[in-house]
Parts: sequence; structure tokens; C-alpha cells
Amino acid sequence: MHDSVTIGCYIDSLGAFRSGYAVVAVDVIRATTSAATVAAHGRRCIVAPSLEKALLRARSLDNPLLAGELGGIMPAGFDLNNSPVALDHEGELSRPLALLSSSGTRLMFDAGQSQAGYVGCFRNYAALAGHLANTHSAVALLGAATRGEFREEDQMCCAWIADALICAGYRPGDRKTVEIVERWRDASPDACLNGNSAAYLRRSGQIHDLDFVLNHINDLHTVLRIVKDEIVTMPQRDFLTKSLFKEVGTKASTYVPA
Repeated sequence: MHDSVTIGCYIDSLGAFRSGYAVVAVDVIRATTSAATVAAHGRRCIVAPSLEKALLRARSLDNPLLAGELGGIMPAGFDLNNSPVALDHEGELSRPLALLSSSGTRLMFDAGQSQAGYVGCFRNYAALAGHLANTHSAVALLGAATRGEFREEDQMCCAWIADALICAGYRPGDRKTVEIVERWRDASPDACLNGNSAAYLRRSGQIHDLDFVLNHINDLHTVLRIVKDEIVTMPQRDFLTKSLFKEVGTKASTYVPA
């Protein structure tokens, strides 16, 4: 198990990685991008695996905000949707936030119960890759399986992190990991525009969130740890070694906002 990286889908994979692995939760559109955006502002961010637990956890917080959706619908009594744009502009930073989504926050919550859980998205993939390479010998990169599907954007983010680790000497954990890395390692972020997540945001009038995701690439140089149910920002440092930086770089996007 030494120096291995495996890409999987949350719906059928997490149980195999609870012991001995660093588990990276990836739900680019939108839960892990939302969580990273909240944490980037220094706000407390709690991730909830269900509506009931979100409401219960909020009762333990001082003047909390509730943000999120289930099946694309914001629950009654919530303050904000699972929207990185809305969360980026919400200014009451002293208020802790409980975040809920259909699949991504459940994955993050479960990753937080593992040996070491992390948040991965387009915004922080390079810093995260550097930290993992310097810290963990076995890494599992898990996509959220939105509606049972391992979405393109999540495969891409997992592939970019895995590619950096493979360049640093890690071996792929299985053939599926090799195939995903080979397919997406050189992809531009806007390669996900034909996927179901992008289609949903267009169809539901939430194109601003798609614009945000595709115009915030590798702009956060922080690592986000999941401790039980809370996102914790690790002390900032130069997470990338020089050799890793050459391999990771920043993925260029040709996307032009609508």
C-alpha cells in the first residue's frame, strides 16, 4: 500500500479506504467548491450528511447560516443555496455555516470519519497534491457520484491530483485510475461543459456558479482538512515541491462567461 493513489466513485468505494488512506472528497459542481470558498473567507464550515443532521448541528452553533440543496431544491428555512457565488458574497463572516448538498456533503462528512479527510476542487488541487505527496503514502480520490454518476469535472480534478502524485513516484492503485488519469490529465477545465452538471446549472438558471467554477482554477494555495464534520484550513505553507510544481502548474481554461 506504500505510495499508491486510487481514484474511485463514492457510491461504491469509501468503505475500502477508511483505514490507512488519506481520503479526498471531490464534488466540483458544487459542494467542495462551496466548502472551499467558505473556508477561504475564514468562516467556520460544517458539512452535513442529511437535512436532519444539518438542522440538529445548526442548533449547536451560535447564530448560524444554513446553506444547501437537496435534489436541486433549497430546503425550507435555509438562508442560501449550495452556491459558491452566493457564499463568496455573503458578508457576515462571524456566522458559522452548515452546508448540505445531495451527495457532496455526505461524501465530505464520511471522509471526515476516515484516517485523514480532505476537500478537493479546481480551486485548490495543486496545493492539495503537494501536501498529499509530502504527507501520505496511500491516497484515495473519490468523486461524489451525483445521481449515481461519476461526473466529468470530478474525474478531471481527481485525475489532476493523481497525475501529480504519479509524477512524484506514487503508483496507480488499479487500472481504472490509470484510465481516468490518461483521459483527463491534460484536459482544460472547460472540458466539463458537455456534462450533466453543467447542463443542470444552465437549465436551472444558475450559470453564474458554472462561471465561478471555471474561472477559479488553482487560486487557493491552502489545504482543507475535514475533521469529523468541520472544514479546517491548515496553516499556509509552500505545499508544492519544485518537481511537483513543474508537473502540476495551472490548467488553462478557454471558457468565456455567458
